[in-house]
Amino acid sequence: MAEVESFTLDHTAVKAPYVRLITVENGPKGDEITNFDLRLVQPNENAIPTAGLHTIEHMLAGYLRDHMDGVIDCSPFGCRTGFHLIMWGNHDTVEVANALKASLNDILNASWEDVQGTDIKSCGNYRDHSLFSAQEWCKKILEEGISSDPFVRKVI
Repeated sequence: MAEVESFTLDHTAVKAPYVRLITVENGPKGDEITNFDLRLVQPNENAIPTAGLHTIEHMLAGYLRDHMDGVIDCSPFGCRTGFHLIMWGNHDTVEVANALKASLNDILNASWEDVQGTDIKSCGNYRDHSLFSAQEWCKKILEEGISSDPFVRKVI
């Protein structure tokens, strides 16, 4: 089985919330794809409940694209501590941390009408959303500050 970088990370050494560059992949035609770890809560100490995480996922899908060019996908970790962010091109952690911070502020100030994809036709689990939970977690994450480094707190 291929080794997965995320499973080699010492989850006891990181200090969430942070943005971490996982890898920059180069395609056969020279395209670059960057993969980031957007860790919102401390691994093995906390996990965002699924309804709140699901709503954050739907909202980050739009808001991150509002704040940065090149977003391909933002998908939650199964452990519910954060997200993978996949982007075209080579980006740095400070740029991504600023966009994440702005997006979490957008969520904090949103209303239910701002949440995309919450009906049976547009979501595979439309009943499992909570804007209240999403906003409470965003508030907590923003109060702690988002670091541009996973091991040393460099809050942006």
